[in-house]
Amino acid sequence: MVRIEEVQDEADKLRQQGFDIPADDEKDWEATSDESDDEDLSDDEDEVTERGLALRDESLLDRIAALKDIISPKTRADIAKTWKTVSTYSYFGGWVAGKLIWIGVTSALLVGLPFALAVEDESRISAQEKELIAQQGGHPGAAGGLPAEVAAQAAAAQGAQPQGLRPPGF
Repeated sequence: MVRIEEVQDEADKLRQQGFDIPADDEKDWEATSDESDDEDLSDDEDEVTERGLALRDESLLDRIAALKDIISPKTRADIAKTWKTVSTYSYFGGWVAGKLIWIGVTSALLVGLPFALAVEDESRISAQEKELIAQQGGHPGAAGGLPAEVAAQAAAAQGAQPQGLRPPGF
């Protein structure tokens, strides 16, 4: 629950106690320099002053850091906890994803590439064996240099003969 309390000025308290204190005038809040205001403005036009303190040396980061007092400490603690949790899980997730990608790429290079080369080599050897068997069997279209009509007749004759089991892709 919020409790509102009136805060009195010290001068008012002293007046109530019976001390004679002069009232505040506007001169207390004005600059006490002997120079005129016109000369002062022309020299320090871009300088921002607050009760005599120069604020031009204050950086943007200093101003942002001063804004943290606007947010309550509990809210700041909650935000910090949430940020820490999210960043921890993000770091861990990135670490796991990186490890999985590394495993996948190295597996593909160490297992997949030699396997693909072996399959290609095996299919090439199988094709050479078929060509050699066709040449030894006397099929005229197997040599490859014959006219298209003769090659078509040889292919039709070969298609009519029963063939054994053939692995897929060969």
